[in-house]
Amino acid sequence: MTRLYPILLLIGSNLFMTYAWYGHLKDLRNKPLILAILLSWGVAFLEYCLQVPANRIGIQVYSLGQLKVIQEIITMVVFAAFATLYMGQRLTLDYLWAGICLAFAAFFIFRGLPAHA
Repeated sequence: MTRLYPILLLIGSNLFMTYAWYGHLKDLRNKPLILAILLSWGVAFLEYCLQVPANRIGIQVYSLGQLKVIQEIITMVVFAAFATLYMGQRLTLDYLWAGICLAFAAFFIFRGLPAHA
C-alpha cells in the first residue's frame, strides 16, 4: 500500500491540475479573465493539497526521478481522458507515440535504480 498511496494521491492531484489548467477554456470562456484565474487558483490549491503529501510519502519509496516519471505518465493519461471525455477532443496517434515515449522513460528511470536513493 505504501507504494500505491502516492500514486493514488497523484492521480487525484492531476485531476484537479488538469481542470485548473484547461477547464476554464470550456466552462468560463465567456467570463472575465480574472474570474478564470481566481477559479483556477482555487482548484490548484486542491491539487497541491494532494500533490505535496503524494511527493512527501512517495520520496520514502521512490527516487525523485521515479516520482517525476510516475507523475508525467499519470498526467498524460488524465489529460487524454479529460481531453476526450470533458473537452470533446479527438485523440490522435500522437497520443499513442507520446505514451510510448513515456513508457520508455519509465523503463529507463526504474531500470537499475534503487527505490529510494
